[in-house]
Amino acid sequence: MNRNAIRTVIVLATLSIIGIVLIQMFWMQKAFNLKEREFSDRVHIALSSVAREVMFLSHDSTDVAPVRQLSSNYFVVSVSDTLHPYLLESLLINEFSSRNLRTNFEYTIYDCFTDSLVFGDLVTFSDKGSPDSKPKNLPRLDRESHYFGVYFPDKQGYIMGQMGIWIFSSGILLLVILFFAYTIWIILKQKKLSEIRNDFINNMTHEFKTPVSTITASSELLLSGQLDDDSLKRNRYYSIIHDESNRLRKQVEKVLQVAQFDKGDIQLSLSTLDINSLIRESVKSLHLLTEQKNAIIKLDTDPSDPTIVADRLHISNIVYNLLDNALKYNERTPVVTISTKKAHKGVTMTVVDNGIGIPSKMISDIFTKFFRVPTGNVHNVKGLV
Repeated sequence: MNRNAIRTVIVLATLSIIGIVLIQMFWMQKAFNLKEREFSDRVHIALSSVAREVMFLSHDSTDVAPVRQLSSNYFVVSVSDTLHPYLLESLLINEFSSRNLRTNFEYTIYDCFTDSLVFGDLVTFSDKGSPDSKPKNLPRLDRESHYFGVYFPDKQGYIMGQMGIWIFSSGILLLVILFFAYTIWIILKQKKLSEIRNDFINNMTHEFKTPVSTITASSELLLSGQLDDDSLKRNRYYSIIHDESNRLRKQVEKVLQVAQFDKGDIQLSLSTLDINSLIRESVKSLHLLTEQKNAIIKLDTDPSDPTIVADRLHISNIVYNLLDNALKYNERTPVVTISTKKAHKGVTMTVVDNGIGIPSKMISDIFTKFFRVPTGNVHNVKGLV
């Protein structure tokens, strides 16, 4: 699947997810409004019942005063006389419990004769349904009659608690979105890895074809007999075949190392090494490239205690690759400084060069499998790393 197809799929899938989320939010709001209306209706019915009971107990034959809802969670009921607080509280608790309105509420009683709020309590329902009371006053209304008011401070939470199926479905939707985001991340990561792997294969193919072509051409020239009388040219072509064969062998070893790392089959053969001696050997192995580039390699090694415990082959490869890259990726006369310094546990090795470097935005990718700074299809620098 090409990049445009992947981008189209991601965009369409994202739009679909956004549409589903908007629909879920719409129906969640609808369900909440429905529950809120249901809550208000049940409170109206409960408070009307309380008002009728109060009138019955006070032998009041007037019509039942309507329940007024002054805000989404504040209700008032007019009465003919001042109520006894504990009677009102008992009636409210019984009515709310019978109608399954077991949520905290505050109530207050207003006396128009004294023009004051005479009593106020907060009633909280415990897990067993028994209320606990703590004094707390509600704001007074400008009215010329007796009334009691009921306020529900936890109305939002109570209604949300009644929307279990909607909350559950929203949780499932959230999991789907997270799974979708993770899947997109995996797809993009695999796509990037595929591009890097293809670039690696292209470079590897190019690096194999170059020495093979050189070896083939040199061997054909030697086999033709044209150089039988010129020993200097013949030896030069022998040297070319030898050098290109070594180069091809090193490239094969690198590919095999990548395969071993990928399988996790690497087994280290640890031994005590002299890191300074190993660095000098690596510098010596690159003398041909150093001469071609007119490179300057400076050694600043600490002779105090250069011994380390490591795998000689892999440490050699690390040092060789660092030096090789420092020489190859340089548009000027290469100047490479290699220094070692005794550390608390082991030796610190530093390689500094004046090459082109790596763009800062790609620093985080240097340990990514198959990664190489992209140069399109240009292979002006040899190598797989």
